[in-house]
Amino acid sequence: MAGDEVDSWWSEGALYQIYPRSYQDTNADGVGDLPGIIQRLDHLQWLGIRGVWLSPVTVSPNADFGYDVADFCAVEPSLGNMTDLEELVAEATSRGMKVLLDLVPNHTSIEHPWFEESRSSRDNPKRDWYVWADPKPDGSAPNNWVSSFGGSAWTLDEVTGQYYLQNFLPEQADLNWWSDEVRAEFDRILRFWFDKGVAGFRIDVAHMVVKDKELRDNPPATSDDPFLDQIRGQLPVYNSCRPEVHDVHRRFRAIADSYDPPRVLIGETFLPNIEDVMPFYGTGDELNLAFNIPFLHTPFEASALRDMIERTEALIPDGCALVWTGSNHDVPRFPTRWADGDPDRARCALVMLMTLRGSLFLFEGDEIGMVDTPLVPEQMADPISIRYYPVYGRDGARTPMQWTGAPGAGFTEPGVEPWLPFGDLTVNVEDQRRDPESFLSLCRDLIGVRDALPDLRNGAYASLDAPEGVLAYQRGERTVVALNLGAEPARLGGVTGTIRVATRRSRDEERVDGTLALGPGEGAVVLLDVLPG
Repeated sequence: MAGDEVDSWWSEGALYQIYPRSYQDTNADGVGDLPGIIQRLDHLQWLGIRGVWLSPVTVSPNADFGYDVADFCAVEPSLGNMTDLEELVAEATSRGMKVLLDLVPNHTSIEHPWFEESRSSRDNPKRDWYVWADPKPDGSAPNNWVSSFGGSAWTLDEVTGQYYLQNFLPEQADLNWWSDEVRAEFDRILRFWFDKGVAGFRIDVAHMVVKDKELRDNPPATSDDPFLDQIRGQLPVYNSCRPEVHDVHRRFRAIADSYDPPRVLIGETFLPNIEDVMPFYGTGDELNLAFNIPFLHTPFEASALRDMIERTEALIPDGCALVWTGSNHDVPRFPTRWADGDPDRARCALVMLMTLRGSLFLFEGDEIGMVDTPLVPEQMADPISIRYYPVYGRDGARTPMQWTGAPGAGFTEPGVEPWLPFGDLTVNVEDQRRDPESFLSLCRDLIGVRDALPDLRNGAYASLDAPEGVLAYQRGERTVVALNLGAEPARLGGVTGTIRVATRRSRDEERVDGTLALGPGEGAVVLLDVLPG
């Protein structure tokens, strides 16, 4: 399947996530917008991007910046309008790129008309569209479920005397996916956007959509359980990864596959173990791609990365495609999280992401090596960043794209205050585009080599024996990737060929005759010689 022309853009290609509020502001209000994304499509085409995922652009009060949806079939006015979105799809298509939207099926804003109807009375026709439950005899919440954002997952509605479920913010009420009407409504929503030419969806918290019908208590976490479960004090057995969630994804997939060409479903499977992610592919009849979040949280050490990659390769169902990413809008950027700001290690991380089997997603700014912007609560907009400062935050990765080093960063007009502060403007697209040794040039050249070499598009993966601190693997028949993540120089034997791309660009096209020498924080992609006979 991965080699088919119809699906190679998503199963093998370099894809790109845009956080619309932070990409390009065209009306000088400090907030990015859809016309701004259109304005920057040439950059993405130049880079070699095959598809673009937009974080939510639908109507939202922005309690969770788009992930609290108040209308699934209309555009948020602060970002533009439907004409802008249709133009964006058309302009991307003319440049050979696809557009993916974010779908949030787990919950809606409490300002959504569905919820306003649902909470109006216990006998309202839409009451069953959300998860409502009576208090316990003492008036407390119906069960012990904890929100993913902290605190109880239940909010008491004083008017009707019942609690509604909110697995995230109280402003985000969970939909009841046991309701046939909810399922039918989302069938309509998928078709609405597919009919407009949208190539697919990234599905928010794809693993959590269905909850236990009996609302049973979650069991307590132990010291052996994943860190986040320990923080919450329980295992999300009954409000996450329920068996019935796979029925929903099969239903979505049937709709997506009914289009020509088929539309693509990519799941946010934010789970601690790779073994928990793989079931969301089904037998090739559920998600097309399931984000490998456990890989993203793997320590940036050769042995740990090798183990995670090997386990992922061993578990992927036959005929399904892998997807990798190092950054997104919910976690620190990989040059911060993996590389701790070290530009050499960040380059190694980029080479790794670009050369693993499957597709990859860059997050806006990854192509220039943007690091997280240090912020204090007074500068933040995200309630979760403020609540958990300084332990955890999301706004540091969401600051505006740095197009130039001038005032306004090319993101907005000089003198306009952006919705989040700018980072270090010496890191910017304009300067790096002029520098053949820049992070941006490395990123573009890696995409070009990836597109040019069948080994890197769809060749098999095989780990190679390597010195301590070196991650080395072969892709296909002739391509070797080696990354020295250790603190000492290293030598990898058995390599004869030509370096196609190196993190130290002066080594591009260098001959390797038997042994590849790498300094600390240095990596290379080597095309092996073809042996006679």
